[in-house]
Amino acid sequence: MLLHIPRVLTTEQVASLRSRLDNADWEDGRATVGSQGARVKRNQQLPEHCAIGREMGREIMAALADNTTFFAAVLPARTMPPLFNRYGGGERYGVHIDGAVRKTPDAGFQLRTDVSSTLFLSDPDEYAGGELVVHDTYGAHEVKLPAGDLILYPSTSRHEVMPVTEGCRISAFFWTQSMIRDDHRRSMLFELDQAIHALRQRHGDSNETVILAGHYHNLLRLWAET
Repeated sequence: MLLHIPRVLTTEQVASLRSRLDNADWEDGRATVGSQGARVKRNQQLPEHCAIGREMGREIMAALADNTTFFAAVLPARTMPPLFNRYGGGERYGVHIDGAVRKTPDAGFQLRTDVSSTLFLSDPDEYAGGELVVHDTYGAHEVKLPAGDLILYPSTSRHEVMPVTEGCRISAFFWTQSMIRDDHRRSMLFELDQAIHALRQRHGDSNETVILAGHYHNLLRLWAET
């Protein structure tokens, strides 16, 4: 499932993050990938252990905790604290697939990468190029969102970031291990959840919505891994 979630961060929150990131010390992004990723990755990244990155990551995690769409779509079991990257001067990240298992910067736990997320911190008119392209069985999907908006997609997807030819593209990115490992099941549960919510908004609670909600929770109970 490829899903755009608008306004995860407010304009004020984005401005606060950007003011700190614009003055941060960046490193070569290849420091955090394996040999395959290093061949195609050309960008800059905030060091994983830096204090400012951890502080900003906590702020993003707090915003995600309040976002009901993110929870419904991802059904998170555990989420890796966000990291931050920057592209400019022709930098790009060639076609790749995210590693299946990630270790948190503090080595507190490992997680299986089920869902990948990119939170845009630069508006589209701040840079040229830099589209996130996600490849699936339906083709290639180009994504370039307003600052504060998030895109999520299965970590099993091949994806790339196109060269940034002008300006600077800044974003946060992170991975989540879902309670529902299978993307198809996760998508079905999300669509069922959204349909139940829409029916309640339109008609109020009824015997039918109670039955549908029961099926949702019983499917979640059947498929969930914690």
